[in-house]
Amino acid sequence: MTPAVASAGLTKRFGRQVAVDHLDLEVPAGSVYGFLGPNGSGKTTTIRMLLGLIRPTEGTCALLGQPMPDALLTTLPRVGALVEGPAFQPYLSGRANLLRLDAADRTAEARTAASRVDAALDRVGLAAAASKRYRAYSLGMRQRLAIAAALLRPRDLLVLDEPTNGLDPQGTREVRHLVASLAGDGATVLVSSHLLGEIEQLCTHVGVMSRGRLLSQGTLADLRSQASPRLDLTTPDAAAAVGVLAGLGAKVEASGDRVSGDPGPRPPEDLVAALVAGGVRVRGFALTTPSLEDVFVGLTGEGFDVGA
Repeated sequence: MTPAVASAGLTKRFGRQVAVDHLDLEVPAGSVYGFLGPNGSGKTTTIRMLLGLIRPTEGTCALLGQPMPDALLTTLPRVGALVEGPAFQPYLSGRANLLRLDAADRTAEARTAASRVDAALDRVGLAAAASKRYRAYSLGMRQRLAIAAALLRPRDLLVLDEPTNGLDPQGTREVRHLVASLAGDGATVLVSSHLLGEIEQLCTHVGVMSRGRLLSQGTLADLRSQASPRLDLTTPDAAAAVGVLAGLGAKVEASGDRVSGDPGPRPPEDLVAALVAGGVRVRGFALTTPSLEDVFVGLTGEGFDVGA
């Protein structure tokens, strides 16, 4: 199946600064793809190139199988995008702003504008505030209106740059459910974020960016498999436990009554059986599946905001 988003060697330089460095992006059709990286890692610059807002210095990219920016006029009507928020008029209401944006779209049907605008407002939870002026909107409400602007028409691809920016926990959960419902309707969703927790809950696929480079991409399960699970053992016989586990290929260290580290290649039931056979008194034994944070730290050697 043709990827919904693809690039080859995509590069953007601003003078001597390389903002995006030879990016080979592949977003499978029908996926929710988390474009993950700290602020300043090149995510927004990449999105701007994909949407034809700026031209790449090198490389190629395509949306929905069509080369960009050559097929911009025929492809973009099938794409909804939120990139740093659209420029809304502060003296107009939320509904009036969306009607104004819709009227500027030459491919949109004017006779259905009102019903489509109301449906978009309802979907992002702004129906009750539709008549309120934009300048009276909170930051979270403004972010919701920006998402509504991307939903004025049915889309095959949605590109959302930091969609939960400024939202409270309830608003963040609502955006999460919205993205899931859009994917359930058959759309491909590319979500850019610096929040590991959000990407982990939202996405089926992940691409990890750092300093302009795509370090890894794949399904969430594939990325997690790159980091070893962690063994945590509680025992009064820590020194003996280290010896037994080392003999089975584990790389662990003891601190007080706790033993932790890489469990090695053997299944957990073999480790527990060997500990018991070796006279080690086991008070607690757990294998922790690597989180997305573990994967990111393993790839980059650094951490960043893990909040949701």
